Amino acid sequence: MVKHVILWQLKDVLKEEEKKVVKESIKNGLEGLKGKIPGLLDINVQIDCLDSSNADVMLDSLFEDEASLKGYAIHPEHVAVADGAVRPNTKLRVCMDYVVD
Repeated sequence: MVKHVILWQLKDVLKEEEKKVVKESIKNGLEGLKGKIPGLLDINVQIDCLDSSNADVMLDSLFEDEASLKGYAIHPEHVAVADGAVRPNTKLRVCMDYVVD
């Protein structure tokens, strides 16, 4: 299995109320992909972080294998969420993918 973890920082131009809406949109969009993409076993988005955090949103997802992760990256439903909710509102993305037993 493969873990796919991403941390995002939202754009500075967003006001606090806008950030709440954006975070909910990202969470609902990404978690809504469960059961729709082959090989995607689990997907969770964290949007309630402590003040000590320097990221605004975290994606924690699990795939059957690396091929499933690659398929997810180009799947039209994932691309729609990424292009509609994530990319327009984020300034920084950090990703780590790794194999789990």
